Amino acid sequence: MSSIHRVVLPVAIAALCWLGAFAQASSSQSKTSTSTEHSMTKTKVAGEHTFLREAGYADLAEVQLGQLAEQKASSPEVKQFAERMVNDHTKNDDQLKQVAKQEGVILPDKLSSKDEATKARLDKLSGKEFDHAYMLDMVRDHTTDVAKFTDESKENVPSSVKNYVDQSLPTLESHLKEARSVEPQTARALHKTGTSKAS
Repeated sequence: MSSIHRVVLPVAIAALCWLGAFAQASSSQSKTSTSTEHSMTKTKVAGEHTFLREAGYADLAEVQLGQLAEQKASSPEVKQFAERMVNDHTKNDDQLKQVAKQEGVILPDKLSSKDEATKARLDKLSGKEFDHAYMLDMVRDHTTDVAKFTDESKENVPSSVKNYVDQSLPTLESHLKEARSVEPQTARALHKTGTSKAS
């Protein structure tokens, strides 16, 4: 074998081995990258589905607690607020159902255990005590809802979800503003009742 062959042959074999190893590494890296992207996509979709289900629970709670307040509230302002909750959240739920259908999400059809407990607690109250307790819950609930919808509005989500969030958020912010306005009135009314009973 000539000296050229002796030099070229090992170099050629080494080059082929290197190319093979490089191709295998690239393939492995590509598979890992695809797997990571797939995992991230699954996580993102799961997050969207969780958000939609939680929105469904919120709508159910606002409607049912609003209906309870329409029956039990003593303050005209609380009754008016409750009526708005029933109307707005019924409309919101109708829109949510369309989005959920497009995204393949099954929405809840009954209250969460937490909301069920809240409803049972409120149902035992009456008059000014009911008014204040209900409005406190409305401030808390809508503070949470606005925060969740604001976070979701910053996410890269399907257009159907984005449109739903963009349309719902101003309404929720308006609910929160009204709840924060009415709640102190119920607190003052309750305080006056307590003071008059004490005297």
